[in-house]
Parts: sequence; C-alpha cells; structure tokens
Amino acid sequence: MKWLKDLFDSQKKHFEKGGKFERFYPLYEANRTLFFIPGHTAPSRPHVRDGLDLKRLMSFVIIALLPHFFFGVYNAGYFANLNSGLPLDLVSVMQRGFVIVLPLVIVSYGVGLFWEGLFSVIRKHAISEGFLVTGLLYPLILPPTLPLWQAAVGITFGVIIGKEVFGGTGKNLVNPALTARAFVFFAYPVTMSGDSVWIASKAGATHVADAVSGATALAVSAAAAGPAPVEQSLAKAGFTLKTLFWGMYPGCIGETSTFLCIIGALFLCLTGIASYRIIVGGIIGVLAMGLFLNFIAQPSSSPYMSLNPLYHLVMGGVAFGITYMATDPVTGPGMNRSKWIYGFFIGVLTVIIRIFNPAYPEGAMLAILFMNMFAPLFDYIEIKVKLKKRIPNV
Repeated sequence: MKWLKDLFDSQKKHFEKGGKFERFYPLYEANRTLFFIPGHTAPSRPHVRDGLDLKRLMSFVIIALLPHFFFGVYNAGYFANLNSGLPLDLVSVMQRGFVIVLPLVIVSYGVGLFWEGLFSVIRKHAISEGFLVTGLLYPLILPPTLPLWQAAVGITFGVIIGKEVFGGTGKNLVNPALTARAFVFFAYPVTMSGDSVWIASKAGATHVADAVSGATALAVSAAAAGPAPVEQSLAKAGFTLKTLFWGMYPGCIGETSTFLCIIGALFLCLTGIASYRIIVGGIIGVLAMGLFLNFIAQPSSSPYMSLNPLYHLVMGGVAFGITYMATDPVTGPGMNRSKWIYGFFIGVLTVIIRIFNPAYPEGAMLAILFMNMFAPLFDYIEIKVKLKKRIPNV
C-alpha cells in the first residue's frame, strides 16, 4: 500500500491551504482516510478511546448491520416472489431482493453524501464518518415499497435538519436516520403507514398489488377487540412469537429479525462500541411497562394492554432501534447511570405510544427521538449529583 500512500501524499499539496483545489480538501481527506488512519484526535463527541479512529469504529457498526441488510434483501425478495407467483429458490429470491433494496441504499448514500460533501466544502471541515452508518441505517428502517424520490427527500431532511443545522457530527441532538424516517412518515403517511403489509410485486406477474391483504403485527394488536387474547389474533394472522423472533414476515427492510438484533447487540457491546446499559435498560423498560399494564388492565380496557410484554420486544422496530439507534454515541448520554435511565424510558415510552395512540401503533421511533432531547439533561443531572457528593477542599 506504500504506492497508494505516496500517491495521496504527492497530491496533498494541491488540496492544502494555498493549493489550487483548496476548497475540496474535505473530499481529499475523506478518500485518504478510507485507506489510512489519520494522525489527529477528535475535538468533539463521539470520542474514541482506542487505537481505532472514528471511521474504523463506524465500520464495525456497518459490519453488524450487514446481516440485517442481506436478510432484508432475502425477506423482501421472498415475499415479493411469493406474492407475484414467481420462483422461491435462493438465487431468484436474492436477485429480486437486490432489485428492491439496492436502489434505496444507493439513493441514501448518493443523496446523503452529496449533502455531507456540500456542507463540508462550504464549512471547510472533514466529511463526517458518521454518515457511513446513517446511509445504511436509513434504508433498513424503510418499507421496500417506498418510492425512491421520497427516500431522497427523507435523507435530505435527515442530514440537513437532523444534523447539519446543529453544526454536523458530534453536535446534533437527534439521530439523523430516525429524523429522516420521521419526516417521510409524517410527510407521506400513505406510503409509510397503513393496515396492509409492505410487499413489492412485479408488474405483469400473477399479482400486481403493492401490498397484499393483511395487517402488520402491530396493526393486528392495536385493532384487537373482544374477549380473545391478542396473542390469538396475532397467531391467526400468522404472527406467532417464533415467526416474529426470527423475522420471516413483511415489514421494514432490516428491522424484522429480533435474532439478528441480539447478535448485533452482542457484537457491538463486546467491541465496546455500544453501551449494554442502554440496551438492557431499554429491554427492562419495555418489559416493566408491559407487565404494569397487564397488572392494571380491566375487562373494559383495551385487549392490547394484556398483551404478553415479550411480543413488544419482537414486534416492529423496538429491538432494532434500541440496538443501533438508541446507542448512538452522539445523541445518547455519556454517563453510566444516565444510560440506564435513558434506555429505560425509551422502552417505557415505546409501549405507551403503541397502546395509547391508535393512530400510530409503532412507538420506538418517536420514543428514541423524544429521549434524544433529554440525554444532555440526564448527563447534566448526574454530573451535578456527583459534584455534590465530593468532599470539599479545605
């Protein structure tokens, strides 16, 4: 790799101050650090206390997300072929899945990196490594049937309003990927919500509908009525606890498999990238709130209140959100006790939003974005408490 390093070094003078391409130094630096570790430290969060630089740290997150990506490709392709009456062998399913999913990933990275590069050139700072993760997270939390132009508008909003208006990486208050999804959800609710599951179909095949008749697991739970337990309604719709755990059902591209979320959480915690306190706190919050509602549920209450709390963990995007977005080192708290409280309230709010807001059965996204706003306050309170416990100097 010496020849490559020599090539970058020989061209550096053209991009440094006074060079003819001075304005494009962020683009030069971004490409150089893909291959070589930079020799400077981060002046703001997230701080990496390791031999790895921030770009390599983000690469570990991408490694953890790759199983979700390939599973999402298979899942989207399988149900698209099933709905269209096409072959269900592995090659056919994966080919169809890539046709569905890959354009969303390309749009996410292409449009997002354009805005990242533009702001870097204008502000004359390095291109954010954080977008390497945001660019992959965003399409994984989208339905496979979302129009590409809406995906482009969403990532534009997420990068500009969710991050750049605050000053860029390390200064944003909310998670950019979730901000982008929230914008698309509220701006284009027809394509982001509804009672029908998301299954892409092939024009000219046996079936051509964009969504088959049937409700999502969250919609089934929210609409449950009568004396029968919600678990029975879910089972009749094909959403058993086992099916929800493994993730073989239509939904957002990368968030259906709780099993893969567990694997990803273990990997990120063992490598020191994610905080187990936030993840475990979130799980405790979901289970505690679910059990509490089970306890206070009355015969006249919504059957949803009596749902086994384990279903809340495997339905929708709560496991994916707690694992990959609640643990964001920028928008989450930095103090240990604050992380427990932060994760716990994300879990609690997720269940509350799901059960008591019939217009929005999924609560993980709003819960994480809401708690992003309180993360600095949690750190502030914990620091104040610790300072008060110090023995004063005499």
